Amino acid sequence: MGHTQHDTMRRALRREVAGTIGLLADAEDFAAMRRYRTFTFDDHVTYLQQVEALLKTLSAQGRLTSVALFDPEAYDEFCAETGLDPDTSASRTRFTAELATTGPTMPYEGQALADIVPDLVDETVRQSTWEYGTMLLARIGACADCGVDIGRAAFARASDLLMRAISSGSPVARHLVCSVPCEGQTLLAALHVECDDDGNPQLDETEALEFTTVLAVGIATASAGGLVMRTHDGTRDRVHGWRLEGERLHALSAAEVFDAYCTDALSGDLIAPESGVDYCAAPDLGGDDPQEGGHHH
Repeated sequence: MGHTQHDTMRRALRREVAGTIGLLADAEDFAAMRRYRTFTFDDHVTYLQQVEALLKTLSAQGRLTSVALFDPEAYDEFCAETGLDPDTSASRTRFTAELATTGPTMPYEGQALADIVPDLVDETVRQSTWEYGTMLLARIGACADCGVDIGRAAFARASDLLMRAISSGSPVARHLVCSVPCEGQTLLAALHVECDDDGNPQLDETEALEFTTVLAVGIATASAGGLVMRTHDGTRDRVHGWRLEGERLHALSAAEVFDAYCTDALSGDLIAPESGVDYCAAPDLGGDDPQEGGHHH
């Protein structure tokens, strides 16, 4: 009677597993891969079910597998650069092995695929934001007037401002978000800060690096960026905000923070304020510009 179609599909998938599965999480990405004759899947939902079944099987065999996002555009570039034929399963495996060393991956520990994907997407966006920000800072070069490396100076300034923001107010857990409009898109970074028993801030170094990079891009490009900080003291949340102006973070008043939070950015309509949240005037972070009058580019 022969093998069922599902067995064949699973065998095809298993051939393309290199300890890491390159997942086409997005329906458009899946559709883009269908132009290759050797890519044998024709239905995205079935494909996702098959990937999940394979992950479960490998996990049951005690094999450690991680999941990465497979990006067809990056795959095409990879094949062009390496001279590989994109229409072979061997090329896909090579690319996936490359993803395992360079891109974000999530270990599969028996969780549903639907639970992995949002985290993986977040992680991938974070990494590409950081890479993009780093490239922008490097590309800006030196100030024509004084020869200072603008990107490096902006990064040092951003580190200083971040430390001032974290150290402001009482030592409680806080969540910071920085947004910087840049080249037609908005760069976003988030940072979570806990406090130890002595009140010293504890933060993830990678998150802090990414956050500082995005803030530095805002400073170096004189962007209209901003920073929002939410603190939690066990009962209520307090929200503070700053507007990036040159090399300074200008503290927003309680009314300005309320407006920013309770107005729909697209329609301009009012949104009901969250319960248990106080919109507060931000502390002045002080710290005059590094040079008198600042560094204006």
